[in-house]
Amino acid sequence: MPPAPAAPPAPQPVRLTKVTLTKEAPAVSLTKQGGTSGALRVNLNWQVQKQFKGWGQRLGKAMAMHSDLDLDLGALFELRDGSKGVVQALGNSFGSLHQPPFIHLDGDDRTGSVASGENLTVNLDHIADFRRILVFVTIYEGARSFANLNATVTLQPQHGAPIDFSLDECTVPSNVCALALITNNGGDLVVQREARYLVPDRGVSPQRTLDRAYGWGMNWTPGRK
Repeated sequence: MPPAPAAPPAPQPVRLTKVTLTKEAPAVSLTKQGGTSGALRVNLNWQVQKQFKGWGQRLGKAMAMHSDLDLDLGALFELRDGSKGVVQALGNSFGSLHQPPFIHLDGDDRTGSVASGENLTVNLDHIADFRRILVFVTIYEGARSFANLNATVTLQPQHGAPIDFSLDECTVPSNVCALALITNNGGDLVVQREARYLVPDRGVSPQRTLDRAYGWGMNWTPGRK
């Protein structure tokens, strides 16, 4: 009898290469990366620089001395049905993963470590329900500006390549930064690196400042945590 044909080689697993967003290449399609279902985990971690120069020197030293530096990750959302809102620690608006807005803030971290940091999870099983999500960070306490702060944002889809980017050096007295804008363009979920520092007008909250910059059109009231 002729020998049995050799079994075909087992298919090799797809290797997913990390995507790093830059000013020159600021956007990537989650859909084209295969990240259209499961959980999308957004992590923010930070550390304070030890060397200081320029106008931010005193602020940087103050940040280095403060162990209570508290950065808050959050998200403005707009769903397909027109509903809008915010997920953030302020006001204990932690959201929900399995009912609207399908976005959940895991907790309120004060360390900024890579292992923990601030984590936000988006349920991509409800991709059709999203219109846009603006991920942002504010300084709750411990500093008045992002000057001399090293921060990295990582978006890790359950299925698909991880996406990360670093924030630019902050050269303005900003306490709120738009990190990434996620938009649903006809079923194509696109992540856009923003890394945009905003300076609120006197008496205007960081959240209202974000709202104005991105045209969210929400009504804001003071909150606490």
